[in-house]
Amino acid sequence: MRYAFSTLGLPGLPLDRSAALAEAHGFDGLELRAHPEESLHPGSPPAERAAALKTLSAVGVTALAVAGYAKVAAPGDDEPVLAEIRALIRLAADLEAPWVRVFPGGAGLPEALSDAHAVRRLRAAAPFAERHGVRILLETHDSHRTAVATARVLDRVGHPGAGALWDVLHTWLGGESPTQSRRALAGHLGYIQVKDVESAQQLTPLGLGEGVLPLAEAVAAAPSEGWLCWEYEKRWYPDAEELPGQLTRGREYLEALVAARGPTGRAERGSRPGGIP
Repeated sequence: MRYAFSTLGLPGLPLDRSAALAEAHGFDGLELRAHPEESLHPGSPPAERAAALKTLSAVGVTALAVAGYAKVAAPGDDEPVLAEIRALIRLAADLEAPWVRVFPGGAGLPEALSDAHAVRRLRAAAPFAERHGVRILLETHDSHRTAVATARVLDRVGHPGAGALWDVLHTWLGGESPTQSRRALAGHLGYIQVKDVESAQQLTPLGLGEGVLPLAEAVAAAPSEGWLCWEYEKRWYPDAEELPGQLTRGREYLEALVAARGPTGRAERGSRPGGIP
C-alpha cells in the first residue's frame, strides 16, 4: 500500500514545501488541488509544469492526482465541462499523474438527467484521457455520494479511461458500509480518500482515528495494492489543527490499519489501532 495526502490540507503552501513535507513524513505522493488560487493549476505555463515535476522527482514524491473541480453531472452545455476536463488531463499528463479527479455536481436535477449528463461527458472525455495515459475519476460526492450511485454512472460509461475515487466520508454519509462501497466500485476504483470527523453534523477535520468514520473497515476492504490518500480539509475549516504536525501520526495510523488486516484482507477483531472500538 502507498500513502499520500492532499494539498487541500496545506492551503497556499508552495509545491516545493508540500513535497518536502511529504518526503519528510514518509508519504509517497501528493494529491494536487488544481484551483486557480493554487500555485499550480490548468492555466500554469509549460515551464512551471516542468519545474513542478522536477521538484517532485527530486524528493521521490509522486503526483498522485490532479484534483479538479469539473462537474460532469451539472446542467448546462457540454463543451465548457469537457474543455475543463481536457485541461486537467493535460496538466496531469505533464506531471506524470495517473489520475484526474472530477465531481458529479448534479444536485437538484432528477437522477436520470444527472446520470445522463455524467455518462455522456465521461464517455466523451475518457478516450482523450486514455490517450494521455490518465484516468478520470468520478468522486463519490454531492449528487452521487454513494458508491452505488457513482458505479451506476460508470457502468454505463464502460470505458477504462473513467473510474471512481472513493471518498470514505461521503459514502458513509450516504449510508453505505465500506464493504458495500467496495463491492459497488469493483472494477472502477482508482484510489481511496480517507479522513475523520466528529459526527455527521460536525465535519471539521480531525486527525485520523480521532473521529467516527469506519476507517479500519474501509482499509480492510481496500485492494491489497493501491493508494490511500488523506484529504484533510483545512482549506474549508481554517480553525482546524494544522496538518504538518499530524502527518507522521496519520501515516503510522494508516500503516497500522493495513498491518492489522487479516489474511483475507479483513480487519482482525480487536486489532484497530488508536484505542477506538
